[in-house]
Amino acid sequence: MKKVIIIGLAMLLLVVMLIPTSCIPAGDKIAVIPLSGTIATQSSFFGSVITPELVKEQLDRAEKDVVVKAIVLRVESPGGVVAPCQEILEEIEKVKQIKPIVVSMGSMAASGGYYISCEADKIVALSGTLTGSIGVISQIPNVEGLYEKLGIKMQTFKGGKYKDMYSGMRELTPEEKEIMQQLTDEYYEQFIEVVAEGRELSKEKVRSLATGQLYSGTEAKELGLVDELGGLDTAIDLAAELAGIEAPEVEYYQQPKPSLRSLLGLADAIQMRLLGLSGEDIVLLQTLSHTYPTPQYLYQS
Repeated sequence: MKKVIIIGLAMLLLVVMLIPTSCIPAGDKIAVIPLSGTIATQSSFFGSVITPELVKEQLDRAEKDVVVKAIVLRVESPGGVVAPCQEILEEIEKVKQIKPIVVSMGSMAASGGYYISCEADKIVALSGTLTGSIGVISQIPNVEGLYEKLGIKMQTFKGGKYKDMYSGMRELTPEEKEIMQQLTDEYYEQFIEVVAEGRELSKEKVRSLATGQLYSGTEAKELGLVDELGGLDTAIDLAAELAGIEAPEVEYYQQPKPSLRSLLGLADAIQMRLLGLSGEDIVLLQTLSHTYPTPQYLYQS
């Protein structure tokens, strides 16, 4: 009888050893997703970039992982282009219906960085975090003088009264400036609506704060723009509390490697430097090749 028991225990131990570790249920987890850089439609070799594609990929991973019970977004961003900010907010809103999301602000989560944080269940900021900068900026460079200096003359043929108003090849008329201001005001009102809804504040209150100025984390808490003061650990504890779990394992997601597109952009920049172009020349080329107008929820230092 004793021999049968020993053999049975040995077989049970062998079966357990043969079971893949992936099949053994893991403990509850909190996923920490880093969102660092300016917000844009696509990646760039000019530093870190937050794109809708990146955010969707990371959120989908956390949503589908059954052991991840809550998500912490570590936001470090001055903001960026309006449309990608709106796409990212939509992704956060969708996943928030399934799992709690807490934002942990780093040294800066301003303008678009604050915009994408608004719909989180809770926002945690450091006392020295720079946040707020609620507003929108639109810029159209006038390069007419530069072209004259270079001896370049442009001839424009257009169908549509305002078709060339964004070309930067001439001064805008008063009427065109009014059109541009109306567009900017529309995006401004959209920002106010998002903050009012996400933070449960009146539009009048938000509008009084939406001057484009920065607030410290301490000021932001007093004004109702964030919920708690603290660092990443505070945000993780808060996420665990919202998910109703204790002593969770924390999984830190990694920033993705540079994409082929950004590497090709870097190769172009290196080639331009090899051709003798200075950093100023490269910036000038970037400015001239940029598509305008591009309204932005962006803090500009």
